[in-house]
Amino acid sequence: MAEKEVLLTPEGLKKLEDELEQLKGVKRREVADRIKLAISYGDISENSEYEDAKNEQAFVEGRIMTLEKMLRNARIINEDEVDTDVVSIGSTVTLKDIEFDEDIQYTIVGSAEADPAQNKISNESPVGRALLGKSVGSLVEVNVPAGVIQFKILEIKR
Repeated sequence: MAEKEVLLTPEGLKKLEDELEQLKGVKRREVADRIKLAISYGDISENSEYEDAKNEQAFVEGRIMTLEKMLRNARIINEDEVDTDVVSIGSTVTLKDIEFDEDIQYTIVGSAEADPAQNKISNESPVGRALLGKSVGSLVEVNVPAGVIQFKILEIKR
């Protein structure tokens, strides 16, 4: 089975590479030290420190494998590839929420970079999917669990 392509901006790529470096270098050593310390306490069969350290080790190694897979399958979306005529991955879109008469700005990113707290939404999210391919002035309807949200696209930029 083909592995899923991971779409990243250069900023997103750097963030994942930095996290991988941190996990492989610093975090692995910290966890190994915790395991050694826990073993020094004696009987590991009833040693909660040892159990916690081993669980953390499993989490760290799992995250390292996930990040390495993501980076192997990464396709970088460079800013000069971003079309400002229509919404695409890498676009920053200013929208007017029709119901609440409020403007909001989203950057469309790949799912690995999505961070709603920073208004970075995935191209696979309902809003992201609805916006892709639309142009300035378009009225976009998004089906969400609470009903239908309507946006008007005011601006598309890189």
